[in-house]
Amino acid sequence: MPRTNRRNTPIFPVLWSRLRLYQRPSPRKRYSSRPPLFSSCLLLVSVLPLTALFAADDTVHQGHVGGYTSVEKKKADESYNAGFSLYAAAWPLQREYPGQNFQSGLFGTWMFPQHDQPAPVKLYSDIEGGLGWWRGTSFSTETPKFHMGGVQQNFSGWANGPGAGAGRDWDKPRGGYGVAQLSPWLLFPLNGLSLKQGTCGELFGYGYLPLPLTDAKSTTAGKNVPTGNQCWTLFLNTGNFKGPLAFFTPYFWSRASVDDPQLSGMFLDTRPSQANKPFSMETQHIACAQATDSKGQTYARMAPTQYPMGPDGDSVVLHRLAVYNRKALWDGVKAWFDGGAPVDGAIAPEGTCVQEFEGRGGANWKINMSHVPKEELAALAADVFMQPTVPDPATFAFRWNNKLVARTNTKAGSLVTLPEYYHLVKDDKNKNGKWVAVTAREVPVETGLAKVSFKRPEEKPLPPLVTPEDAQSCWKKPGPKAGPFKANPGDGSTVTYYWYRFADQPALLNADLTDAERETLQQRVEKLHRHWTKDRAYLAPPTVGKLADLDPALIVTPPTGLEVGYVPIATRQELKIK
Repeated sequence: MPRTNRRNTPIFPVLWSRLRLYQRPSPRKRYSSRPPLFSSCLLLVSVLPLTALFAADDTVHQGHVGGYTSVEKKKADESYNAGFSLYAAAWPLQREYPGQNFQSGLFGTWMFPQHDQPAPVKLYSDIEGGLGWWRGTSFSTETPKFHMGGVQQNFSGWANGPGAGAGRDWDKPRGGYGVAQLSPWLLFPLNGLSLKQGTCGELFGYGYLPLPLTDAKSTTAGKNVPTGNQCWTLFLNTGNFKGPLAFFTPYFWSRASVDDPQLSGMFLDTRPSQANKPFSMETQHIACAQATDSKGQTYARMAPTQYPMGPDGDSVVLHRLAVYNRKALWDGVKAWFDGGAPVDGAIAPEGTCVQEFEGRGGANWKINMSHVPKEELAALAADVFMQPTVPDPATFAFRWNNKLVARTNTKAGSLVTLPEYYHLVKDDKNKNGKWVAVTAREVPVETGLAKVSFKRPEEKPLPPLVTPEDAQSCWKKPGPKAGPFKANPGDGSTVTYYWYRFADQPALLNADLTDAERETLQQRVEKLHRHWTKDRAYLAPPTVGKLADLDPALIVTPPTGLEVGYVPIATRQELKIK
């Protein structure tokens, strides 16, 4: 991390207090008895930094706070291996967006494949993502966004949404074609799914359940390895949109086994999901600064970090963690596609298990500094000011120490701001000590921490997010049926999008499907479009709080004649011209 040195800070008030230690009742006589060299030294120190006279570390080190905030819940039976859903609070974690180096998630989970035997070593593939902020993200604001976050084998690629994956090189898409748009009523920007600006503690409901949209195959990309028929589909429950939005194509997972057949059958195209998953908030980079005073005491200051506050003063962050078996949705949809009666898409209670919270959890944050070895980093004593609480078995919240946190009311909602200042305290129980919250008045002025700024830095805007313009590319051939159209979400961007026939969208042209297989898929999705509308219940509703809204600019209406079997696909996202 870069360091920032204070240079020639005026030290006369501090210096005078130090020199008084050397004075006797008659200072004039005392000085006159000193040799000329001492008088020269007095003149010299008046223009030098304090560190030239004393042994204090006058450097303000730049670093970051990071770690996980976890929750404990009761285990579910392993038979609930067909997906999950949750309601996560969405709020502005930082008082002011700190720039492109900021990365943190809000509460979410990691959904890994369930294996009958221990998975092979060095096998990492899952669905993570969720609400948060990411480094290098264009058009970010204090309000979080949502990424799908599917991870291919050992991060060889990942997919965040339709047309959004690892990197920007479409010659090596690495997940850019991993997600297919399913809904005809909601636009998924290339930069992530935007929430309504000002969202402050409302609950964002989402989850993944498999749908049998495609058929299993015995060969993949011409190789003798299979691809399963599980299309893991993102379901949302928000104030202005409900239902399935997009899904990972089975080929997104199985393509790793084309290069390494030993991995065949190991991924989410064929494997069920783990029933018991970690639910946590992964915080990677909250800016902070650290300095040591002339007495050798070390202090730190963290950028203003906040949580939503409910009417009772607590902060509800997670609600209704549910896991499912195939009775929840798969069985009914499979029978429907095989010629049976339509199903309404509501998750069946008999296939649902709601996991209860146990009232344990908390943050294991540490203050990370480049000049401090990793093994010597001290933990932040967050349990002093934030305590886990369970208002009801399906709800997890934090209760606050009012003496250490600050409460503010905004137009969007009420917030709790965590302590900004900390003192490194050494004791026998903690080898590296611990960071204990203190007030600003308890931090010596000489540390310079009060002058540290956490304002949003001036940064060059990132280039537009674009998709191929080549007339022979899958984006143009067979190409869209209507467009271009423009949307202007509240993040300051402009999204260009077109309407594609569902089976002709670029992701499905790169999903290792034959024309006949895509037509079968088209027919199944047309059934969904006719029966599963955006305003009916799919995920069971929350019993506390209020639902968050998606950015209203992303709610779209299909053009006349394209109401069924067509979907909106973003092709470009750029800074809105003011």
